[in-house]
Amino acid sequence: MPTFDIVSEVDMHEVANAIDQTNRELDTRFDFKGSGARVESTDPVLSLQAGNEFQIKQMLDILHRKMAKRGIDIDALSEGNVETSGARTKLEITIRQGIDQDSARKLIKLIKESKIKVQSSIQGDKVRISGKKRDDLQEVIRLLRDANTGLPLQYINFRD
Repeated sequence: MPTFDIVSEVDMHEVANAIDQTNRELDTRFDFKGSGARVESTDPVLSLQAGNEFQIKQMLDILHRKMAKRGIDIDALSEGNVETSGARTKLEITIRQGIDQDSARKLIKLIKESKIKVQSSIQGDKVRISGKKRDDLQEVIRLLRDANTGLPLQYINFRD
């Protein structure tokens, strides 16, 4: 019976490369000279630090561009609130890994409502889909790509 897994994973090595490129661009840009603006990473949280909120927004734009170039889906980032304390402004961004239980239930509900003849089950932080025909599994993938799930989804372990 053909099966595949739905996962939501982010390549942390590529995230580290995007952070490094962002910091290098911040060091060379004239509007950030001497501001001490940095992006720091402590898995799974990114911390953007700058002098004011405007610089934070610019840094966020630079980070998004660098991540997009490296193939990282921006939907995997969950932004917190901008915090200002004294002369420093900080923004924390959490990188979401895996599919949580609520999102997995929503995916399964979406698949069941489509009336495609497949079985789905939650397996930790991934969802396994199995069916009798390969075409049904491909139809599920098409359905999920068209749906706005709010998570970057990958489809792995496709087996016949």
